[in-house]
Formats: sequence, C-alpha cells, structure tokens
Amino acid sequence: MRQVVSRLFAVSILVVLLSVLAGCQGMAGPVTPREKIMLWNGTDFTGWKLFIPDETIDVHDIWSVKDGVVHCKGKPNGYMRTRRKYSNYQLHVEWRWPGEPTNSGVLLHSSGEDKVWPRTIEAQLKAGNAGDFVLINGTGVTVDGQDMQNIEKQYVVIAKKAKSSEKAPGQWNTYDIVCKRDTIAVTVNGVLQNLGTKATDTSGWICLQSEGSPIEFRNIYIKPLD
Repeated sequence: MRQVVSRLFAVSILVVLLSVLAGCQGMAGPVTPREKIMLWNGTDFTGWKLFIPDETIDVHDIWSVKDGVVHCKGKPNGYMRTRRKYSNYQLHVEWRWPGEPTNSGVLLHSSGEDKVWPRTIEAQLKAGNAGDFVLINGTGVTVDGQDMQNIEKQYVVIAKKAKSSEKAPGQWNTYDIVCKRDTIAVTVNGVLQNLGTKATDTSGWICLQSEGSPIEFRNIYIKPLD
C-alpha cells in the first residue's frame, strides 16, 4: 500500500513539474499585444537590455535618459533591445538627430546571440534612407514579387519606395511599422516607404541601434493590429 501511495505521489509531483515547465515555456514565447504597450517607460531602461560587444565599457555611458528622451551616443556599435520577444503588432518609434545625422536602425524579429549584428530584419534609419529594409544574417522578405533573401550575404539592402520623407536634423520623425504574420510595412512620417511579404522571421526582439553619431528616441510603443 505504501509503495502505491509513494508511486502516486511521485507521479503527481512529475505532473506538477511538467505543468510548470509548460507554463514557463509559454511565458517565454513571443508576446502578441492585446492592448497598447509602452515598450519604453520614459524614465529608465526597465524591460530593455543594453548591449555592446566590449564588456569593459559601461553601457550607461552610451545610453542615458533625460527629460523623457533616450540619448544614444552612437558609438560604439550596439543596441538596446526588448527583453521580451514580440509578434503581430504595430510599432511606433520617434527619433531625431541632435547633430549631424548618420546611421541607426530599428531591428525587427531579432534573435540568436547578442552580437553586432544579430539575425534580424532592419528597418533602416540611416540618414536619407529611412524606410529601406536591410536583411541581416540570412533573413528574407519578398518585395514587389521578388524574393530578396540571399543567405550568402550578411547584408541585403532593399531600397525604400519613395523619396526621403525624413525631417531636418533636430526635428522629431515617426516610424510606424506593422508586423502582421509574415508581412512588414514601414511608414516614415506618414509615407509608406516599404512593404515586405513572406518574411522568413515573424517574431523576436525589437532593437534600436547605436551606430554612427548621437541619436535620440522617445514614445516607443506597440499596439494590437487593426
């Protein structure tokens, strides 16, 4: 009788442990927003990881917060990324160049190890080219019926559709990006600049690059698809 009870107890413990593990795996999966989520709280970097390859450099010397704005020095290369992964969302990001505009980007569906650069689909922020796609480390999309994936190249650039819709340095720009299943649409200051379908990657971290010169970000959020 005692052996039967012991076995039943052991089975019960195993069932509980498996349930907990399943729940943890579910929590670790990508988040699909059901309501507006402020990815950045306007105060500190809660919910974000700041990354640069050189561990001897204090990341808080590169990224800081003042008056509700993220200030990024732009050097060395790296990124701030969400700690959770996301899928099927509308992303809103505002950015401006306080001085000479150079290079940055919004990395979508990022995954793998933290490095410069991870596997990702970039919505370009390089001055004059905001709205380009950059396929990094084997990702792919189809644009205007053409499959743009090239696993032999680390970077594949897909030019935006319209002339630059960016504002002058010092003024705030808006990036509105819709990620719906395997489709990505990017709009810069109200102008649709690119549309990709059949994306190879459909979920992952959202990252903001440090790459070039000082850049500022604010009002970063996602909301459910319409």
